[in-house]
Amino acid sequence: MADESRPREPNLADSVYDRLMQEIIDGRFAIGARLPAEQSLSADYKVSRPVLREALARLRKDGIIATRQGSGNYVSRRPDRSVGKIVPLSSLSDIQRCYEFRIDFEPLCAKWAAIRRTDEQLLQLERAIARFNDTFRQHETGTDADLEIHMIIARSSANQFHIAAMETMASQIAFGMHLSRSLTLRATTQRYVIVEAEHHRIFQAIAAKDSEAAQQAMHDHLTGALERMYSGS
Repeated sequence: MADESRPREPNLADSVYDRLMQEIIDGRFAIGARLPAEQSLSADYKVSRPVLREALARLRKDGIIATRQGSGNYVSRRPDRSVGKIVPLSSLSDIQRCYEFRIDFEPLCAKWAAIRRTDEQLLQLERAIARFNDTFRQHETGTDADLEIHMIIARSSANQFHIAAMETMASQIAFGMHLSRSLTLRATTQRYVIVEAEHHRIFQAIAAKDSEAAQQAMHDHLTGALERMYSGS
């Protein structure tokens, strides 16, 4: 019986995570607000304290809540209100972890692309960015074009390990891009202008063979994409 019950707790914790996340998104718990005590939340969701704590731990790891010693759990940020309409809330953790990996990894691809890219690869990158811009003007997500931009940069690094890592993670990266691009389409024009400017900075740095600027531009772009999932800006 013990073995049969083990798979149920993570599923139940996922459900509590989703419900808490949705209530944070809906504004029941505003940014800066203190969550009800564990005993109260356990009663509200009709789950045990261990299940609730597992859900709270996930929210904490995702940066949604923060614990203040002796005071309780407080909402530190919330996802854009449209997130739940685009992807399952349960996938948000994986999307965030993927972005965290990309923030560490892809700036290195951009750095080496600036050093090693060929004129042909630079032309490919310019065309891919133009295609991406066109899709946005046509009010399309442009996920394929966005992925191609980042794949060209990886290939331009002339490092087979960079290329292999990007190819292996392509589907996960595209999933996160779809969310990011969909949020941008739902936002103001200014948000698209920001994304377009970020891509332009990356291209200009790679074109100039400025490896430090390319690395920083890619870091800023991916960090901005992750932050926009929560800020709505």
